[in-house]
Amino acid sequence: MTIRKKIILVVLPLILAPILLTVLVSSLSARNGITIIASDFLRFKSDTLVNFARTQWELLLSNDLAKDPRFVDAAKEAVAGFAGNIAQSSTEIILAADREGRVAMGTRPLKPAESEKRVLGELAAAGKKGWKRLELEGERYVGQGVEFEPFGWYFLTAEKESVFYAAVTRIYLRTAVILGLSLAAAVAMLALFSSLLTRPLGAMVDVIREIISTGDLSKKVDLQYRDETGQLGHFFNLMTGELEKAYGQIKKYSYEMVLAKNTESRIRHIFQKYVPNNVIEEFEANPESMLKGDNRELAVLFSDIRSFTAISETMRPEVLVESLNAYFEKMVDVILSCQGIVDKYMGDAIMAFFGAPVKSENDARKSAEAGLGMISALRVFNERQAGRGLPPFEVGIGINYGMVTVGNIGSERKMEYTVIGDMVNLASRLEGLTKMYHVPIVISESVQKEIRGVYPTRLLDRVVVKGKSTAVKIFTVRESLTPAERNLWEGHQEALDLYMDRRFREAQDLFRELLRMAPRDRTAGIYAGRCDEFLRDPPPESWQGEYIVTLK
Repeated sequence: MTIRKKIILVVLPLILAPILLTVLVSSLSARNGITIIASDFLRFKSDTLVNFARTQWELLLSNDLAKDPRFVDAAKEAVAGFAGNIAQSSTEIILAADREGRVAMGTRPLKPAESEKRVLGELAAAGKKGWKRLELEGERYVGQGVEFEPFGWYFLTAEKESVFYAAVTRIYLRTAVILGLSLAAAVAMLALFSSLLTRPLGAMVDVIREIISTGDLSKKVDLQYRDETGQLGHFFNLMTGELEKAYGQIKKYSYEMVLAKNTESRIRHIFQKYVPNNVIEEFEANPESMLKGDNRELAVLFSDIRSFTAISETMRPEVLVESLNAYFEKMVDVILSCQGIVDKYMGDAIMAFFGAPVKSENDARKSAEAGLGMISALRVFNERQAGRGLPPFEVGIGINYGMVTVGNIGSERKMEYTVIGDMVNLASRLEGLTKMYHVPIVISESVQKEIRGVYPTRLLDRVVVKGKSTAVKIFTVRESLTPAERNLWEGHQEALDLYMDRRFREAQDLFRELLRMAPRDRTAGIYAGRCDEFLRDPPPESWQGEYIVTLK
């Protein structure tokens, strides 16, 4: 947008605002005045009609004729005739409606629609005096209403809304014409003024455009006025002289910048294969903070292929590498889709975490979603393996949630964005326990609390893992359960409660019953064996149901 247009757009509202405000106030005042006068006139007619009707009724009462239908009808006809006399235009209508919405009297024949009858009936039933808006025969009317109880009528003196406000409409049209002429005059004056004001700037723009198109910095601006615009042109001429001297240096810097940008893009593309993209972005935004450690709560996931050594011995090296890469691709896709970070590959194992560098409110839930998604993706992978005549993979996944230290760890020559802490070690131990309990996923109690009510979980044990002195509850998790599995898990919890209460005989019977229901349920078999041991050699009084795991 040019400066001339900006001047017009800035100054024009300052000129038009008082005019518009004055016109608006005048128009509204005229509308209110006309409305008051016209509505008072309609009210006067309405009151006059009611007074006439009341006079007719009092004549009937004074002559003891109020109960004679003939004289009452004559009085109503007199009222109708009087209404016809006071109606002054073809668009004005005076009518009387009963509480059923029927038109009992009118200055002209009316055939209201059913919806209009309902409105008339509601007005008659309410019997409220005052200003009304309604539709009759599809036309909008405004008027005054008043009840006349002796006849059971509701009088309505109304005029078409378009006729009632015709004078106001003419005022609005004249106002619009005045405003349009004022706007045209103001724009013309501002255009002339702004043209004189911006002429030197236009000349300067022409010189700049010529310099850009030709690259000739020797072009100068002709000074037209001895004011600020003249000074601007003078300093512009000085500036172009200095720019001409620096032009060579600018081209050199531009070339070096392009080379640096291309180098940065190539390096970023390479490092994205090793470091997650959001970690790189966080480092670029705040490199100092990324070099420092940060204690925060997040979820850590370990997964490992079971019996991978035995599987690798049955496959050719190139086939093994291809299968492992295909497996990693599916697992990593699931982790990244749940906003996780793949920390590292350890042989056939994967370590990932959720909640860094960007933390969310449900990192534990996302880690559980990732674990379940990895199990689903593994089924698809194993179908591919079976189609190629290759052995399937089985995995164990351990997930923990808690406080860790996260940041760039290492030396100046080699650094790694990773997490460390006791909570990470526990997650690794949980992955190892999947072999013991023959379940694909083992989660800690901290994860179970975050996903409780979202996914069904089963309490597996209360264990003391290697390297720890305190017991932790461990669970397994599923996306959903069949009715038979739900009964099995509920029975397992009941038996586990008996076991924790040292009622080993009852617990053993129930665990054996669960084994008859599900012979492959390794967890029930483990507890049946433990109950047998504790019946022969009861645990000490300090026993709280914990089991000490000696394997990693």
